[in-house]
Amino acid sequence: MSLINSYSQSLPQTSSSASNTTAVTKSSVQSTTTITGNTFLDSIRLPEESTIPEANDQLLKQEDFFALLSQQLSMQDPFEPVDNDQMIAQMASFSTVDGISNLNDEILNLNTVMSSSQALQASGLVGRKVLIPSDTGAISAESTGLNGVISTPSAIDTISVSIQDASGQLIKTFSVDGSAGGNIDVSWDGLDKNGLPVKEGMYSIKANGKVDGETQELAVSTYAHVSSVSLGTTATGAILNLRGVGGIKLSDVLAVSET
Repeated sequence: MSLINSYSQSLPQTSSSASNTTAVTKSSVQSTTTITGNTFLDSIRLPEESTIPEANDQLLKQEDFFALLSQQLSMQDPFEPVDNDQMIAQMASFSTVDGISNLNDEILNLNTVMSSSQALQASGLVGRKVLIPSDTGAISAESTGLNGVISTPSAIDTISVSIQDASGQLIKTFSVDGSAGGNIDVSWDGLDKNGLPVKEGMYSIKANGKVDGETQELAVSTYAHVSSVSLGTTATGAILNLRGVGGIKLSDVLAVSET
């Protein structure tokens, strides 16, 4: 009887203990900053801040390959194991892909070094004039005239040259001898048809001549003053900053003038 009564009296205590445990658990869930001292309850507390998973680049690395290889070896049929030649071929293929990836990284580094070296070499052009594939040049206090080159497909007796401002207004016309053919030098002194200096700004050289009996517009390139050099990017290379014109890739320069 004493055993039965002891057991019966312990039941409410057990229920009370369970209720206390439930209350503590609820309190732990509701309050994310309360530490109960119970290792198990503290471990199941809600996190104070949500964890954002890192972005997966979806690229297989060397660790992923060995993990797959281990899984393949562990799951293979013991009566028909993977052939050694196939295993070696798989490892050789992965080594090749890994080598190509490393080679690409080295090439990118090499391109960066070459871009810096190219910019350093191009810095020697600062203060000089370069020929660019554009018929437009700048007139300023430092450069009062405009020089260029007219490209002709064949010998032309007379080439008509016209100077236009940025709005397309005709400033002056004159003729040059194109009987030599090829590249014909052209120079404009920066004076209008009345012999007066023009205002500072952008001006274009237009040229045309008769080719096979028909009048055609001819390609014109102009000289521009290099004021500075920029590193640019791996794709563009060094950039020459031209006075009044803007930037141009070093690879687009047609010629370099002494002055």
